[in-house]
Amino acid sequence: MVALHTGVLAAAALEVLLLRRAFVPALGLPALALVVLANLLRWWVIATLGPQWNVRVMGSSQVSGVVSDGPFRFVRHPNYVAVFVELAALPLVHGAWLTALWGSLLHVLILRRRIALEERVLFADARYREVMGGKHRFLPLPWPPSS
Repeated sequence: MVALHTGVLAAAALEVLLLRRAFVPALGLPALALVVLANLLRWWVIATLGPQWNVRVMGSSQVSGVVSDGPFRFVRHPNYVAVFVELAALPLVHGAWLTALWGSLLHVLILRRRIALEERVLFADARYREVMGGKHRFLPLPWPPSS
């Protein structure tokens, strides 16, 4: 995941320089707004998790309980939403749409594996299943999540 994030940043810069991408306000300004909103969401996640925030996959409800406030009131994985939106939108700020496209596709592949692993660990805990099982992964949709 770290390699992908580094690669997207480098590829976006190279795409802008080598393909002479111009700044297009109609694309760049909304993309910049998305980057800012994604970072605000990420900071809300970090503030909500407090000392439970980390980058490792681990179950922590036995020690600290299940966090179900802040953005976790709405979805199970708000941090992945924030990171995905930021990684997709950041290259678009200066028109690096190829990087945004390919980076997003690669990010989906990586996130699928990561989230599957994380949810195996989390859903092994009955308390987590009880508190978070009825919530969607990424978007607070009006219908129940599929199993």
